[in-house]
Amino acid sequence: MPSDVLVTPRSARIRAAAGPVALRVAAAAAAGVLVHLAYPPRTVWWTAVLGFALLWWALRSRRVRAAAGLGLAYGLGFGLPHLWWIQNFLGREFGPFPWAGLALVMAVYTAVGCGLVPLVRRLPGAPLWAALVFVGQEWVQSRFPLNGFPWDRVAFGQVDGPFLPLAAIGGAPLVSLVTVAAGFCLGSLLLALAGARGLPRGELRRAVPGAVVPLALVVLAVLVVPAPPTQPQNGTRTVGVVQPNAPDIGLQLLGAGRVLRANSLAETAALAERIRTGQVPRPDLVVWPESATPTYGVDPTIDAAVDALGVPVLVGAYLYNSDSGDDTENAVVTWNPGAGPGERYAKQELVPFAERIPLRPIASLVTPYVGLSDLRAGDRPGVLDVAGIRTAVGICYEVAYDRVLREGVADGGQVLVVPTNNAWYGPGEMTYQQLGMARLRAVEHGRAAVVAALSGVSAVVRPDGTVAASTDMYTATSMVEPVPLRTDLTVATRWGGWIEHGLAGAAVLAVVAGVLVLRRERRRS
Repeated sequence: MPSDVLVTPRSARIRAAAGPVALRVAAAAAAGVLVHLAYPPRTVWWTAVLGFALLWWALRSRRVRAAAGLGLAYGLGFGLPHLWWIQNFLGREFGPFPWAGLALVMAVYTAVGCGLVPLVRRLPGAPLWAALVFVGQEWVQSRFPLNGFPWDRVAFGQVDGPFLPLAAIGGAPLVSLVTVAAGFCLGSLLLALAGARGLPRGELRRAVPGAVVPLALVVLAVLVVPAPPTQPQNGTRTVGVVQPNAPDIGLQLLGAGRVLRANSLAETAALAERIRTGQVPRPDLVVWPESATPTYGVDPTIDAAVDALGVPVLVGAYLYNSDSGDDTENAVVTWNPGAGPGERYAKQELVPFAERIPLRPIASLVTPYVGLSDLRAGDRPGVLDVAGIRTAVGICYEVAYDRVLREGVADGGQVLVVPTNNAWYGPGEMTYQQLGMARLRAVEHGRAAVVAALSGVSAVVRPDGTVAASTDMYTATSMVEPVPLRTDLTVATRWGGWIEHGLAGAAVLAVVAGVLVLRRERRRS
């Protein structure tokens, strides 16, 4: 008897459905990979649009539970390659669990976002509402739990694309929204044109405008926003950046404070010699990277290094305020020649499971820092007056958070300064991803950005997001570059917080409206 005779009608339907389901899951995962490819160091921003068009295809006609599963596949397809640098950092000691675990946690957010898409697809202009809902989950992941993890936002992959100028209007949330909407609209248009749902000709004619009109709105939004201005409004200053370098030893950097300090002092002395011999112009200000040295504040060795330079230095330091180490700050200290340390900014957004340890019994499974005391978080905006320049400061991880640099610029910051220590993460993509965030912040606030990285990539970014100068990774070097000082406040600086909350609120209203429409349709049927 042929084997197919034994197949029951029910099992036949299950087997027939398995193929399309597997295809959709593969498409959703591939969409995540395409979105990841849009991020620096690559410049193929358009792969994100294609990725979201493919995700729209995968989500078509799916109910909430199935759409959530596809969102999980998308999140893993995106997160596993995007967060690979965590494996470079912790993999030898902890295996793949921190890397894969964080990718899975972040995929849960996209699962929720995609799971809500079926609830809004009945609304007019469904791709726009669906994009709003997807970006709504970025609002959540940027805050909950433990102050969130905003590293994965779609906007940070668009720094080489045409959507970047929108950052000056609505910051990262608006750039994310328009990027996702462009992809969803493109996917909807292609489906409508292909008649993928077997629509009759009349219904197809109605479906095409429903996809074209939102897509046209996205294109119009890009065309009407002017290029960000770059000209100085309060003169130009010259800024030096010291990149002392660090050994590529991952977790062993925990015990390398003396090495980092020695490297920082040596490269600062080399810069002072280059200034003395006229190889580079004398800067108005020099910036050290994050955690370049441990210090108690009173530090004759740093005094001597700054005196030799003859200009103020922003010193990135672990600042010990007591001998016990229980009152230590990750800080940037203004250090003036002949006067020593002055005011400081302490990092507000401390990295969970690294600079602060929640859930210590569980944390021991995924972090080597569990035996260390928590750093003390700062409690005031990141703005410092140094060398006659009011600087807005965000330390490393803080560049991913909207509020930190926004508060500094709103408080008068004329240039952005981002000291960072990426040496933990090896020569992977993490440092380029973070530089992309600084580029977006430059446009968002209309300010030049100075990125001082311990092991690279250090850079000076113009207010339009282009990179004026940069360094190689794992190289001891320095650079001196002019930066324009600007005072105008962009719409994003003034109203960015309200815009983000408004978009999140609109996403909630869209879901509520979608539920009401669904209930009405069910009552009629």
